[in-house]
Amino acid sequence: MSKQLRVPTARSVAAEVVVRVLRDKAFAAAALDADLERNVQLDVRDRALATELAYGTLRLLGWLEKRLNRHASRGIGSVDVQVRAQLLVAAYQVLVLTRVPAFAAVDEAVSVVKALRGPRVAGFANAVLRKLAGEPKPAADEIARAALEAADPELARAIVRAIGEQGALALFAPSESPPLGLRVDDATRRDTWIARLREARPDASIEAGKVSPLAIVARGAGRLPDLPGWAEGAWSSQEEGSQVVALSLGARAGEVVLDACAGRGNKTGLLAHAVGRAGAGGAVDAADLHPAKLERLVTELERIQVRPRATYAVDWAAGTGGVTGPYDRILVDAPCSGTGTIRRRPELLLRRKAEDLPELAELQRKILARVASLVKPGGRVVYAVCSVLREEAEDVIASAADVGLEAAPFDAPIAARIAGEGASSFRLLPHRHTTDGYFVASFLKRR
Repeated sequence: MSKQLRVPTARSVAAEVVVRVLRDKAFAAAALDADLERNVQLDVRDRALATELAYGTLRLLGWLEKRLNRHASRGIGSVDVQVRAQLLVAAYQVLVLTRVPAFAAVDEAVSVVKALRGPRVAGFANAVLRKLAGEPKPAADEIARAALEAADPELARAIVRAIGEQGALALFAPSESPPLGLRVDDATRRDTWIARLREARPDASIEAGKVSPLAIVARGAGRLPDLPGWAEGAWSSQEEGSQVVALSLGARAGEVVLDACAGRGNKTGLLAHAVGRAGAGGAVDAADLHPAKLERLVTELERIQVRPRATYAVDWAAGTGGVTGPYDRILVDAPCSGTGTIRRRPELLLRRKAEDLPELAELQRKILARVASLVKPGGRVVYAVCSVLREEAEDVIASAADVGLEAAPFDAPIAARIAGEGASSFRLLPHRHTTDGYFVASFLKRR
């Protein structure tokens, strides 16, 4: 269709992702993965740059549009989506990045626009971008504040209420894309796998995670299936904060546990290893609203040589479906606004509004009430959301006592260490823990 598709670059891949998100309401991560899969000729550095450009542009989209609109008499909101994406990605390069010269970013964008829509539209793009490039490059804190102000106003205020202004600014600050999280299922083998991965990818950054004892964090490592250990199921892809959430359940060998909102099964796999060690006879069940996710879950768990005892397609808002229990422990990683994942899911800023929160909170309360009926007396429930908002955290668990759940200190060492002695809840925050943002709370079922 255009020259950038015939000769793919990091920038053209990023622009295509922005187009998919704006035009098709696509998820950024899925669109990026698909484009990178099609363009396997891109080297590791280009793949990393494409990720940073795509995620950074989407996370700062409102602010970038305001800066571009200063130099376009009618704004860019009504501009063809392909041209708009080129302008936005170029604006991110000009205003945020330091390693790409502004003139190079402008020239490449204008060249692509000319191939797409002809010389007249290219002239418009050239005029707008050259004026933008003539402005002083803003400081990082200025960008973060402007990006926060460009978000839905009520949602932005809710974020500040929950984690303070500095925490909110850190969430919106321009930064390189978050690392890829890997999970080994035996902490004693983590250093061995770090060494093997470094040997295979000497130019990549591959380090131990800072919070989870199972985590390896990688940048520039390339495609997962090409790395040693993937085919034999030695490790899985899982963000470090997500690992902490699953570990916070404190599942023991021989217990029967439920992953109530299993999704793709990352936490299910971790729990299956925890309860099934050394033939202890433990079991994990997985439930989710979407049957297709459960099918993918089973396939992924087969790769790492574990499997759930049973899977259940359940609409928790309507009831408990075929799930009967009773369980020793239940993990509820509830559907939520996802505000803690803005760094890796920037399209959420285009979709989430403060008006969505009451409906989400009501669903979260219903899920908590349903699973409370399935846990044994004295059993444990851990509630988590990948959100930083009080409306989905403290406000939801305030009703836990009404369904027989009592706040209780964590009995998982990692959670007890993060939460502090005697605490029954904690937050993970990107600027403190280098993970996505989560709220995690622990309960025991009244006897």
